[in-house]
Amino acid sequence: MNVTLRQLRALVALVRTGSFTQAAASLHVTQSALSGQIKELEQALGVRLVERSTRRIGLTEAGRGFYPLVDKILQDLEGVLHGIDDLKALKKGVVRVAAPQLMACTLLPDVIAAFSQAHPEVQVRLADCEVDSVLARVASGEVDFGVGPERPTGADIAAQPLFELPFMVVFPPGHALEALPRIGWSDVVQHPFIALQGQFTELLTHDLHGALRDLTLRPSHEVAFMSTALSLVHAGQGITTCLPYADSLVNLYQLQMRPLLGPELRRKFQVYQRASATLAPAAAEFARFLYAQVASRGWNTTSE
Repeated sequence: MNVTLRQLRALVALVRTGSFTQAAASLHVTQSALSGQIKELEQALGVRLVERSTRRIGLTEAGRGFYPLVDKILQDLEGVLHGIDDLKALKKGVVRVAAPQLMACTLLPDVIAAFSQAHPEVQVRLADCEVDSVLARVASGEVDFGVGPERPTGADIAAQPLFELPFMVVFPPGHALEALPRIGWSDVVQHPFIALQGQFTELLTHDLHGALRDLTLRPSHEVAFMSTALSLVHAGQGITTCLPYADSLVNLYQLQMRPLLGPELRRKFQVYQRASATLAPAAAEFARFLYAQVASRGWNTTSE
């Protein structure tokens, strides 16, 4: 059975107008073309649908049973097509993004707020999680894409650079580091250091040892979240390091943040998505918006 949308639309237009002439005009076809589409539909179904007379046009018993179903199908289809148009026009849509807890409570809320002003009908759902969970959520399809520090990926995950920033040292007001014109890692290791658990400390220790073999980072505390580290710094239990994008949280804890040199260690952040997936229009637009927001802050994706 070969039934087309043109044929179904022809039947609906004919029933609504009650006239071949008016139905043809509403569909912008000739009357003979419309009549041909009705005949083709009847032939495909093997049943007569329309009663033709010189005075009026009506439906056969089969037509009366068939028409309501066709009308509903076409209305549902129009709704779906309008929904697709809305998605393409970014009038509607849902964007799901995974990000580490620190980025989720500093950089991304401002980006989401600005994006929502430009696209108020698009929902952005932020999944805040541990750093090592970002890739897992991307791979499972739980989110459209993820943002996080550079990590090894398999063939199923594509990664694009987002920014690269240097480590900053964070300490309370009045700390001994505040008086130094230039703060280096050799100064940092002289004070109790609060680090994050997992790859954060492992990679930091590796990079520091590679640059200055005589320096060893021995954390006095290792915690799961940067907010905990900053709370401990605020309480005078030591110092810590973070990246410049966390400045709003550092300011919230009323702490000082200074460049950390000798050597300057940097971290790359990337946008991750499934290699086999294409971002929906709303997600692709949010990704573009995120890159623009990063660029507006003067953050680079390569070292200078």
